[in-house]
Amino acid sequence: MTTLAAADAPLLQVGTLTKTFGGFTALDNISVEIRKGERFGLIGPNGSGKTTLINCISGALKPQVGSVVFCGENITQLPPHLRARRGIARSFQIPRPFRSMTVLENLMVGLDFAAAGSAAAEEEIAMSILTRMGLAAKAAAPSDTLSQVELRKMELARAMAVRPKLLISDEAMAGLSSSEVDEVLDLLISLGEEDITIIMIEHIMQAVMRFSERVMCLDAGKIIALGAPSEVMANKRVQEAYLGT
Repeated sequence: MTTLAAADAPLLQVGTLTKTFGGFTALDNISVEIRKGERFGLIGPNGSGKTTLINCISGALKPQVGSVVFCGENITQLPPHLRARRGIARSFQIPRPFRSMTVLENLMVGLDFAAAGSAAAEEEIAMSILTRMGLAAKAAAPSDTLSQVELRKMELARAMAVRPKLLISDEAMAGLSSSEVDEVLDLLISLGEEDITIIMIEHIMQAVMRFSERVMCLDAGKIIALGAPSEVMANKRVQEAYLGT
């Protein structure tokens, strides 16, 4: 594996990434750099390549061409669990808790994976994360009794349990009410203020505009816009591809 020497190198570098499935090109020569502590929005219509890109970053898929460099290390060939140990965590659009476990036990699994310390230390860390997420009162509750917004918060809490440097949030606000969207968005913004780099995939434009320092829009596996949220939303190609105008 290669290591970059520059101390100011971006946290994540995606270089000329191409991913095909048979004759279908899901990602076509994608290159982007994301700096430490950045709040980065990823948008695009369904089928644009967003999920394929984050799967290549997190290790669920490997590209045919290109590289993924994280903290100066080329991790393109690493499996997902080793990427997680290096600090890449993701939440899923459809929460996937261990439904036979309590909320606290769900977090303990992640902390055990991250080797956070003794059982007592792990439980203390887990409770601090749940408190941060507003779920401390639900610690002993079975995970299958949570409401939809509580499940989304627990999904983020489980991702935080592996102590990520990079958190990928995959449509954490889908299907929530406007007040619930604000709750989850406030959580994500507060996490970004702790120097956790966050890639947020989202279709709710108000949330994207409020959250992101930069936004990248994909369409048909290609980058069609990258820049400040207001610039991207004003881009005619984005409006045509994503907003349907």
